[in-house]
Amino acid sequence: MERINVVNTYTPDALIAGDKVAPLTTVGTIVASAGALARGTVLGKITIGAITAAAKAGGNAANTGALTLDATAPILAGAKVGVYTVRCIAAASNGGTFRVMDPDGFSLGDYAVGATFANDVKFAIADGTQDFIVGEGFDITIAAGSGQYKIVNSANVDGSAVPVAVLAQAVTVTTALPSLLYVRGMFNENHLVFGGSDTADTHRAAMQKAGMILTLEQ
Repeated sequence: MERINVVNTYTPDALIAGDKVAPLTTVGTIVASAGALARGTVLGKITIGAITAAAKAGGNAANTGALTLDATAPILAGAKVGVYTVRCIAAASNGGTFRVMDPDGFSLGDYAVGATFANDVKFAIADGTQDFIVGEGFDITIAAGSGQYKIVNSANVDGSAVPVAVLAQAVTVTTALPSLLYVRGMFNENHLVFGGSDTADTHRAAMQKAGMILTLEQ
């Protein structure tokens, strides 16, 4: 569990807004691939890990077909940690209809064999020499992420699209590095650094919800 403290971390620059009261801080580990990050870099947390797929417990009949995860982007925005179930609900010659349920038991829709499914996860099921029967199917498992931090980017699908902290000290990361992070406070948005083409407007609402208030105070 992360340590959270209120400490005097004020640095004489314009990052901290308001009355210069030290914001709430914690210590988190920056991912090894982060490289050089400036003070004021907005960070997301890696909560989504690897994805795997397999036949459901007990297996399917021989030669019914296979589920293949997309080679480029098997995990999409909004994906959850846990097991997605893909089950045949209607048999058909050289085909079949499957229902996809997320780890919380919500239906993501129905899928026809041979098409591409793309909602949270992306995959296709190929027909085999034997038709699927109702109840057969596959499980897609998304593991938990490392819990480490990286620069926030709305294009990320590993959980780090969501801003959760602001880097309190400039760092150059070559191996996973514990670092001081601001997790609550008031910040001058012109002194924040975002990933990709993101801006303060991209993350303003999410940062405010998390207790990181943005201002234009100089």
